[in-house]
Amino acid sequence: MGSKITIIGAGSVGATIAYTLSQEDYVSEILIIDVLKDKVDGEAMDIAQGTAFRDPIDVYSGNYEDAVGSDIVIITSGIARKPGQSRIELAQTNVNIIKSIAPQLKKYCPDALFIIVANPVDIMTYAFIKVSGIPEQQVIGSGTLLDTARLRYGLSKHFDVAQKNIHAYIFGEHGDTSFVPWSISNIASVPVKEYSQFIEQKDENMPAFDEEVITNYVRKSGGEIIKRKGATFYGVTVAVVNLVSMLNAASESITTVSTMMHGEYGVDDVCTSCLTIVGPKGVKGKLPVKLEPEEIEKFQASANALKAVIADLDLSC
Repeated sequence: MGSKITIIGAGSVGATIAYTLSQEDYVSEILIIDVLKDKVDGEAMDIAQGTAFRDPIDVYSGNYEDAVGSDIVIITSGIARKPGQSRIELAQTNVNIIKSIAPQLKKYCPDALFIIVANPVDIMTYAFIKVSGIPEQQVIGSGTLLDTARLRYGLSKHFDVAQKNIHAYIFGEHGDTSFVPWSISNIASVPVKEYSQFIEQKDENMPAFDEEVITNYVRKSGGEIIKRKGATFYGVTVAVVNLVSMLNAASESITTVSTMMHGEYGVDDVCTSCLTIVGPKGVKGKLPVKLEPEEIEKFQASANALKAVIADLDLSC
């Protein structure tokens, strides 16, 4: 028996996640919920008709009552930021959506694991925990999963090395205050700085490695894609589906997702990303990897930027 997954939101991200999950053997049932009835019906029908060449799977649209028995719920619904709209205005708009969704999910599938994808994802993850009353171990924001994927892709292209050999991460907010803890970044167990020196000695045509260039590439990738095609959804889909596979695995995994902090690196009462142990029972805890003092300062600054936004929000139901 495979997993039942409910996806809230049938926009580009939600629909692409639904389609990609429909091709995974460990998924047996996908429910898609959206306020736009014709849109969600069409997406479900289109995806279902693309499952003819795999083992039987049920893909359908429905209501919150149909979410009973869900193993995983993925929340993608939210409004994109408009020109001239402040970050706080966007956050409050999407928090209000979370506030309308949370009671329904608490009522019909309180034991599910919840993946928050809607942006600003760290704020939405925090808001969902606070307004839903669902245990925080069951709530995971996609956080810097996508940022980490972009980082590894950028390093892979620079060094011409397979991404599977790269262990580097983005910590902090999924946004402008994120950072790379280079002290724990390595390629095949070799610190990135040492690896770059070795490769540059072997290949005189290899461009010099610049940490800031790579960091800016990660931070600006989303904006560049949006400028060219209007939205990003393939990268985040792969990141979320990868997270779903971790939650369906027999053993635990370590990744960068947004979860509630409890004093790690001096950060408390905010959701943000660092190395986190997740698995079939949700969030087990943080991996307390040692960071350099300046990296801890960056992490705390990123958390404080999120707290400043949260302080101006109305989380009352």
